Amino acid sequence: MAVSVTLPALGESVTEGTVTRWLKAEGERVEADEPLLEVSTDKVDTEIPAPSAGVLTSIKVAEDETVEVGAELAVIDDGGAAPAEAPAPAAEPAPAAQPEPAPAPAAEAPAPAAPAPAAAAPAGGAEGTDVVLPALGESVTEGTVTRWLKEVGDSVEADEPLLEVSTDKVDTEIPAPTAGTLLEILVAEDETAEVGAKLAVIGAAGAAPAAAPAPAAPAPEPAKEAPAPQAPSAPAPQAATPEPVAPEPAPAAPAPAPAPAPAPAPAPAPAAAAPAAPAAPSIPAPSAPEAEGAYVTPLVRKLAAENGVDLATVKGTGVGGRIRKQDVVAAAEAAKAAAQVQAPAPAATAPKAAPQAVSPLRGQTVKMPRMRKVIGDNMMKALHGQAQLTSVVEVDVTKIMRLRAQAKEAFAQREGVKLSPMPFFVKAAVQALKAHPAINARINEDDNTITYFDVENVGIAVDAEKGLMTPVIKGAGDLNIAGIAKKTAELAGKVRSSKITPDEMSGATFTISNTGSRGALFDTIIVPPNQVAILGIGATVKRPVVINHPELGETIAVRDMTYVALSYDHRLVDGADAARYLTAVKEILEAGEFEVDLGL
Repeated sequence: MAVSVTLPALGESVTEGTVTRWLKAEGERVEADEPLLEVSTDKVDTEIPAPSAGVLTSIKVAEDETVEVGAELAVIDDGGAAPAEAPAPAAEPAPAAQPEPAPAPAAEAPAPAAPAPAAAAPAGGAEGTDVVLPALGESVTEGTVTRWLKEVGDSVEADEPLLEVSTDKVDTEIPAPTAGTLLEILVAEDETAEVGAKLAVIGAAGAAPAAAPAPAAPAPEPAKEAPAPQAPSAPAPQAATPEPVAPEPAPAAPAPAPAPAPAPAPAPAPAAAAPAAPAAPSIPAPSAPEAEGAYVTPLVRKLAAENGVDLATVKGTGVGGRIRKQDVVAAAEAAKAAAQVQAPAPAATAPKAAPQAVSPLRGQTVKMPRMRKVIGDNMMKALHGQAQLTSVVEVDVTKIMRLRAQAKEAFAQREGVKLSPMPFFVKAAVQALKAHPAINARINEDDNTITYFDVENVGIAVDAEKGLMTPVIKGAGDLNIAGIAKKTAELAGKVRSSKITPDEMSGATFTISNTGSRGALFDTIIVPPNQVAILGIGATVKRPVVINHPELGETIAVRDMTYVALSYDHRLVDGADAARYLTAVKEILEAGEFEVDLGL
């Protein structure tokens, strides 16, 4: 029976959608609820699942075409599923004949035995514990699988990170719900699934050997030898028991020989020891995947190749000695540090310019990551919806730098976190916000009202691997320097380890970005949506400055100076308001009255 695939309603105001990509081609087999195509609307980009299992017989709407809600997109024939999979023309009796008439045609028994495990491995009916996409926030309805941390056949522990998922709010890791073996992956990388969708199947630990032989090469090899006139000789090399077949494994031995290179070279030399030859390749065969493939994902291999890291020299810190991305990064950094230590010879040329490594992305065209697209959409929305401009002041932070140097060791021992200059800027910013409510506000465009917040929820811009993210310090106005430092370190650590939650990324009333952490003097930063201002902290540098000394009068001294920039929405904040706020921040920082917070 033919089943029609239609464009569902994707929101109250959504009336049409554009087909951006078909995930299946005509004639392919699809399972019920399996992602079938991607559709883009003016509100959301999402995947349309297959309404039933069957064969995709017809695609009605091509890619990049736009249709209205309810339009027919494709046709699935659920009656064509069984004959599509059956290898023989008699498809219907085939499944019933597999258990019963198997002993009758003894000559044909090895032929169906070969495709049987091959068909069982990729089938979508693996039994076990389902891994589903959990709810990641109130407004999060879907997520994109960015990376699988395990492969099919790998062993997983309960609560061990299994995959990484990206949403429009946060990037996070999904843990394994139970211990066992990863039997099946249903959603590939870069595919999007709705909350509650089935991502993978985890079976019992004993299922590991069953998944391993499925992709093995020896299974299809006898199928190729079966049509040859020497059909009985095909199973002979597998059993390796009959002696007359001993000369045939000899040519099979040179096949695995080039894979391990010099190791199997001495094995074919003693040709007389025929039984020893099949035993020798069976031992190095599993050892190679254990050392290279079983515990190393393709992503880790790619990262190692880009950084010139030899995986044989890397000790894995993951479960079962698995080499993770962090291990490769640490090995690359260690290699760079060793190279810098070993290269002090050209001391005269070192200060001139450090050699810049050529990026592997140079000259390539790649797909824009989902997180990058979300950031870009938010920035364009903010720029198009606000009247933004930036004001800058110069601040003398010499006293703060001296207080920090004096207190940082005791602070780290007492509080358990390092004391960076950032908490001082956050403290000064929130103190000034309490006196300048126009900076800590929101314009409600729906009803033309203004909300002046009575709490200071400060978003902290964090430079993460996947892009800029802004976790929120809730109630920052009620925290001291130690509280701000702890919360900043906690949130930044969660962002970089993909442990941040949507709740920790939402609710900001004001944002601070430390653009000087990478050496920038100041920046004209963009105000985030639903806020009216953002504060940018520039790099702190020592410069000669004219100061008014109480005894020497006006004199020149070396001071720690920084620029503080405020970008704001001119619809609510005037230039005078911005200047008054920046002056308040400047006065708090230059006064440097933080001795009580630091315990001095």
